[in-house]
Amino acid sequence: MNTLNAMALPLSISLSAVSGLGVLFALLGQPVISGGWFNALLVLAVAAVLALRLPTPWRSGLLALLALTLTLMLRANNEDKIAFYLLLAVLIASFLLPNLTRLVRIALGASILLIAIPLAGLSNSFLFELGIQIGIFAALALGLNLVVGQAGLLDLGFAAFFAVGAYTWGIFGSPQAAQFIGGFPAQGLEGNFLYLFMALAIITAAITGVLIGLPALRLRGDYLALVTLGLGEVVRILANNLDKPLNITNGPQGITPVNRPDVGILADFLRAIGAERIYGRPIDDAIAYAFFFYLLVLVVIGIVLLTNLRLANSRFGRAWVAIREDEIAAKAMGIPLLATKLLAFATGAAFSGIMGAVFAAKQTFVSPESFTLQASIAILAFVILGGMGSIGGAVVGAAAVTVLNLGILKDFSDLLNTWRQTGVSILGYNMSNLPPQLNPAKYERMVFGLILILMMIYRPEGLIPEKRHRVELQEAREEAKEGSRI
Repeated sequence: MNTLNAMALPLSISLSAVSGLGVLFALLGQPVISGGWFNALLVLAVAAVLALRLPTPWRSGLLALLALTLTLMLRANNEDKIAFYLLLAVLIASFLLPNLTRLVRIALGASILLIAIPLAGLSNSFLFELGIQIGIFAALALGLNLVVGQAGLLDLGFAAFFAVGAYTWGIFGSPQAAQFIGGFPAQGLEGNFLYLFMALAIITAAITGVLIGLPALRLRGDYLALVTLGLGEVVRILANNLDKPLNITNGPQGITPVNRPDVGILADFLRAIGAERIYGRPIDDAIAYAFFFYLLVLVVIGIVLLTNLRLANSRFGRAWVAIREDEIAAKAMGIPLLATKLLAFATGAAFSGIMGAVFAAKQTFVSPESFTLQASIAILAFVILGGMGSIGGAVVGAAAVTVLNLGILKDFSDLLNTWRQTGVSILGYNMSNLPPQLNPAKYERMVFGLILILMMIYRPEGLIPEKRHRVELQEAREEAKEGSRI
């Protein structure tokens, strides 16, 4: 390892320089980047800059160079998903790696989120879709991380708050409200009221969190988990059955169409800056809405992240951690247990509620099937994978699972289908004989389950553990080593 660290600087510089040179050749029309070797070189370059020990100025500069290189590659070929995944890795690293200055973090983050991804997304809307999904799941993971990771309250019904936010806008942002409110102007309600109902979704979800928490938070441990699971299912079943005798939620059929805000101004702005040349054809509603929801999710996730960071360092955050570590000691120190727990539940629910409203507007459809127990378990898995109590870990966990499910496994399945159709032979086996039932995309849950099992065995603290958990685990390991010596 010491040898690798000694070689870190020249290796990183060499790989980054070759990557930049490859992009220059690509922009000049030369076929230098054709073939899988160049993608492998890019993976090595990113891994070297992120994993090896480098002086802070060099690491900052190389991250910037890699971000530029990958941006140019996406501009030259918007279908290069490996470059997009590596760009996400650089983005996450710019916020999570130690010793980077705030200016570097802000510059890298802004350039990737506001320049690189929009440039590629305008000609490949899948990149916008992936970014939107990551943002929505990251906000949900941050909300649950506040409840489970910081306050230590195991909630298995968190998708209920997501449903409350979605139905808040779904009902009143569609003709559905006219079914039970006579004369309500649902048909004429403009989608621009979404911003008002996003605020109302925060309130309704927070109130729901308090109502669910009042009976549940008097319990602890497994009992709390079972009660929140049941109460979460109650919300879903209510949404599924509130179609008679008064049709409020339209039952299992769901609500459609849910209105969206007008994006004419954004479309005009894109045309004014020449986005049609990037898009390759006139800007239509589909790409304008994709860009709009990408920007909206960025704003919301920024607010959620800032709120999480402020809360973590506040007296409320310290009270939650005290309750998580020892309720009896926290009560002895004068911390009101029920009120503090209810605040955690309400705050986490509010984060979920606002993203529920955004989700309803984006999908233009709300159905109870989107808010099942499986959705709650998936959100909890994001938190566990990233690291309980870790704000950055919750974001990374959500991003990793979303990219795995929506990107990598589906891309691998498409590759296998191509090999099957062309009859490629690998290690003497004709891929045309490979049954379609073995496509990796059909085994998303199994793959994710295996990842969680391996994480619990080899890295139980998560990908990015909270500082307190990291210290505790380090002390436990040292005690175990001393015990084995004795």
